[in-house]
Amino acid sequence: MALSSALFSAISGLSTLGNAMQVIGDNIANVNTIGFKASSFTFQDLLSQSVSTRSGTAQVGRGVALGDIYATFEQGSFESTGNTTDLAIGGDGFFVMRESGTQNLFYTRAGNFRFDKDGYLTNPEGYVVQGWRLDENGQDIGSVTDIVLDSFTSPPQASTQITVITNLSSRATSNSNDLSAAWDGDDSDGDGSFISDDAYEYQSTVKVYDSLGSTHDITVYYDPDHTTPNQWEYIIVCNPSEDNRSGATGDDLGLLARGTITFNSSSGTIEDMDMELNDGQGNWSGASISSNGYYYFTPTFISGTPMNVEFNIGTRDANAGVGTAAWANDSLTTTQYATASTTTFQSANGYGAGDLQGVDVDVDGVLTGIYSNGQLIPLFRVALAKFQNVQGLRKEGGNLYRQTRESGDAITNRPGTNGLGSVAPNSLEQSNVDIANEFVRMITTQRGFQANSKIITVTDQMLAELINLKR
Repeated sequence: MALSSALFSAISGLSTLGNAMQVIGDNIANVNTIGFKASSFTFQDLLSQSVSTRSGTAQVGRGVALGDIYATFEQGSFESTGNTTDLAIGGDGFFVMRESGTQNLFYTRAGNFRFDKDGYLTNPEGYVVQGWRLDENGQDIGSVTDIVLDSFTSPPQASTQITVITNLSSRATSNSNDLSAAWDGDDSDGDGSFISDDAYEYQSTVKVYDSLGSTHDITVYYDPDHTTPNQWEYIIVCNPSEDNRSGATGDDLGLLARGTITFNSSSGTIEDMDMELNDGQGNWSGASISSNGYYYFTPTFISGTPMNVEFNIGTRDANAGVGTAAWANDSLTTTQYATASTTTFQSANGYGAGDLQGVDVDVDGVLTGIYSNGQLIPLFRVALAKFQNVQGLRKEGGNLYRQTRESGDAITNRPGTNGLGSVAPNSLEQSNVDIANEFVRMITTQRGFQANSKIITVTDQMLAELINLKR
């Protein structure tokens, strides 16, 4: 009967609008939920009923139903935080999460991650963030895996070069006929020093690291040659007590190398240089030249482990041989000017062992370990995933989605590639719920619900009039 159909049409309206209000309520309830994506809905009419009219068959609608409920994956605003591992995605994509204790993968836009007691990068529910392990050059290793801190120590790196840039005064006079002979490695004269202060013009000391990360002083002593103008003798030494060269003894303890530096008399720049190595037993031989064009000296601080260390005294062409054309006249080259002898720059590469002090994340999703020895070591790269049909994803609660047949398989790649967004560290993506829009939809839904309830009351009155016809 037409009146009962009107009742059922109104009931469908009440039911559908009630579900719509539930969607609106869910959106408003999650207005402050990290990474939440608001849902929207559409209505559709039900299959119409055919009725007879004077002009033929016509159709009468039988009510309304929910056509679809779908998420709106618009970008939410970013909130800055003080936590490096708070991550947001600028653009498309989802973080990949593994459920602890299983191999089940889930996907989320909420990047409020922390390291747990076992070093795993997890969300508040304990799901583990997935990514690629990186080698020392920042290149991906293998397939996607758990991001877990297991590199708590940065291993030491032995020094391979020292740089000592000096100005050696052109006014200086010679103090020794043979500078290397002035070295007293075993302190045979008992004066408590290995070289007399009046045996040289100038000295400079730089610290180097051995393969275990221990530091050692390397000292370079300079003195003008007593026979050749514009030429300086130099010796390279270490503490004799740290000299572990096989057979090193007597005055040669700690005496590693010697040589001369020749300067241009008018420009004060280097014209030539040579070096000889001491085997620790008084025997001298020509030093090797590195591929960079610098002479090697070879200290041995750990028994049986000689180190090849380049002695850099200035800028040079690595492709040029030892000679006049190899040296450049710039601020990082040893000179002979008429000012006091001084060290203008000195350094040594290498470093000792270091402990992990923190983790930094960049826009490429690379997690870099910050160590106490000053090293920055790439550890992992956060993986992002996208889907052909994001509307096909299934909400699992906890800001998580699961892939379905409708969504298609996850396409995983690096942030910033293949259409994926970049990662913003120290940030969280906020909910994309628009409060004003939700309030407007709430008003229209409420009025629609009122109108449908009115249909029921009016239809009830009409049925009452019908029943009263029998009176």
